[in-house]
Amino acid sequence: MEQTALHKIKQLQQRYIGYQLLADVLLAAACAIVIGGIIFHWQKTQALSWSIVVFMLVAGILITARQPWKTTITTICRYLNFTYPELEESCTLIIKPSADLNLLERLQLHKVEQAVIQLPTQPPLVAQRLKKSGLWLVVAVALSVIIIFTSRRWPSIANGFQSNSSETIAQKLPPEKVLPQISSVSLKITPPAYTGKPTRSQDKFTIDAEEGAVVNWTISTNVAVRNVFLIFNEGEKLPLKGSQRTEWRGSRIITKPGFYQVSIDGKLSDLYQVQVIKDAIPVIHIKSPKQYTHIDAGEAPKVTINASITDDYGISNAQIFATVAKGSGESVKFKDTTFSFGTSFNQHSKQYNLQRIIDLPKLGMEPGDELYFYLQAQDTHQQKSRTDVLIVSIQDTAQLLSMDGIVSAANIKPEYFRSQRQIILDTEKLLKEKDSIAVTSFKNRCNDLGTDQKMLRLRYGKFLGDEDESGTEGEGNEDVTKAENFGNAAVIMDAYTDKHDNAEDATFLEPAVKAQLKATLNEMWKAELRLRLFKPQEALPYEYKALRLLKDLQQKSRSFVAKTSYNPPPLKPEKRLSGDLSKIGSPVNQQTLKPEADKYEILKKAIIVLQQSRYTVLNANDKRVLQQASQQLALRASSQPGIYLRAVSALRRVINSNASPSPADQASIEKAIQQSLPNSKATPSANTSIADMGLAQRYYKNLNR
Repeated sequence: MEQTALHKIKQLQQRYIGYQLLADVLLAAACAIVIGGIIFHWQKTQALSWSIVVFMLVAGILITARQPWKTTITTICRYLNFTYPELEESCTLIIKPSADLNLLERLQLHKVEQAVIQLPTQPPLVAQRLKKSGLWLVVAVALSVIIIFTSRRWPSIANGFQSNSSETIAQKLPPEKVLPQISSVSLKITPPAYTGKPTRSQDKFTIDAEEGAVVNWTISTNVAVRNVFLIFNEGEKLPLKGSQRTEWRGSRIITKPGFYQVSIDGKLSDLYQVQVIKDAIPVIHIKSPKQYTHIDAGEAPKVTINASITDDYGISNAQIFATVAKGSGESVKFKDTTFSFGTSFNQHSKQYNLQRIIDLPKLGMEPGDELYFYLQAQDTHQQKSRTDVLIVSIQDTAQLLSMDGIVSAANIKPEYFRSQRQIILDTEKLLKEKDSIAVTSFKNRCNDLGTDQKMLRLRYGKFLGDEDESGTEGEGNEDVTKAENFGNAAVIMDAYTDKHDNAEDATFLEPAVKAQLKATLNEMWKAELRLRLFKPQEALPYEYKALRLLKDLQQKSRSFVAKTSYNPPPLKPEKRLSGDLSKIGSPVNQQTLKPEADKYEILKKAIIVLQQSRYTVLNANDKRVLQQASQQLALRASSQPGIYLRAVSALRRVINSNASPSPADQASIEKAIQQSLPNSKATPSANTSIADMGLAQRYYKNLNR
């Protein structure tokens, strides 16, 4: 039995090595077939030789990289232990010498040998890569066949596309019904110059053109006719000029969607669709800056504008319109300025990535001033679009450090909230004296400022329920030492556990105030970090931002109550309590309400007539209703021909025919009418049943039991 189990493991090893080699060969063959098919597309004579070279190269690389012959019996045993739990991870006992096994290992070996003999001859992992390689080979063969097949037809397709683009356009258009007198038709569509598109031709009446395009019709008839007209939207007529009464020409500028018909000696053709491609306005996407930008003290007074502009036909110009606001109150002054991006738009590309850096001091801006600007783009059709107004303001440090408003403001915050101002003053003083003091003294003063910032942050954090970092966590636990509290779990938990849930449940602050306090705490953290690293210049912007948030919080905490007064009219003592109501008349309001005429009544009647036409023949009144419905649908088809034009044609066939309408025509008409009708609004109505919470159903259910 031991020899049988060992022989089976060696057999699995040999099979695994063979399958891995075969999988690499199949994968190399798949790569060679695909490369050969691609080369056959361009040069047929060298496809076979290149395929052989690719096969040998890929096969050598795969086999050398994987080296499946290095798979040992130990690796096979590990795989079997991992795959089959019944081996109890003891398959390696079979390959060990019998003299090296103890009593327990021999007993386990006897059990494992029986389990190995019962294993399948081909585990799933052995042929897993072989199956994947075979699948890749099948895909490669199919792909190569497609490439070879298309290579035979590609030259004719490419030449046909280059020589005559009208055939491709005609294939996309739906089939049309033309009058029997027409032998051929040719439409020449010339797009407007701003689109940059070339002139194209087609042999279909259906038009899909750009807004403002010029369409030239050339209609050839097989018999001599007297007159030919183009009727647009059942109203406008365009007479065509003919030579020898068999060649008729005409042109028109397409500005709106709709439909038209061809009239030859009074005979009307089917309705042909006219679709207009609108020119979209430019789209501007501002990447930076944000809509509201605040430049704090210590930051560079510059604004970098990054924007991308796209248009369907091309951009002709883009500018920045800015307004500088100086001063405050009634003495505010405004100055308008226009900037260009310095990019040439002569090529009229469809997309531009623009950038402009605005130096605020060059505009005469000072601390406290604001810059309002927006971007405006213009396309080749002279259409303009603009963005929202973006605001950039420079922090006024003099006003920020002033004491105005601190005394008069509502003092609902502790005094140490405003000590951030003193930290800023000390930091600026330290920067001025940096060159005149020793390095050790400079670092000590930076560290002291960091300590002051930390103390302010800790006091400030108490309002949010943050933990105390003073190291006095053992204070206030006197109740634990009392004899009556011995074994009281509630007292012990209250003394020695952190109540983290109180930080987020502090309800004495509003959510907006609480969020701003957290933002201030974050800025203090950043300022303290720079001070600890002896970088007061980098800490200064964060200190200013923390102070600005605190000042803004003070302004929000103010309460303003407007003074109001009421002056009642003087009373006349002679009329008081007399009860005289002779001069007080009852209000009379007469109004005649007429119900509005239902403008959808004809369409609703048309649906009823179509339903009755399945069983009865249409009479004159029914056709009159359908004629009125056709007029309403024709008005909608003039603006949306793709939705309603087919229904108008079907409705005319129903009116002109004495037989019952076909199911296809009736379905298209009903669908168009349903889209025209507005959605019905739900009206209040009394409940027909009383909600009993399902008591009646449960009652009868229990009765059945």
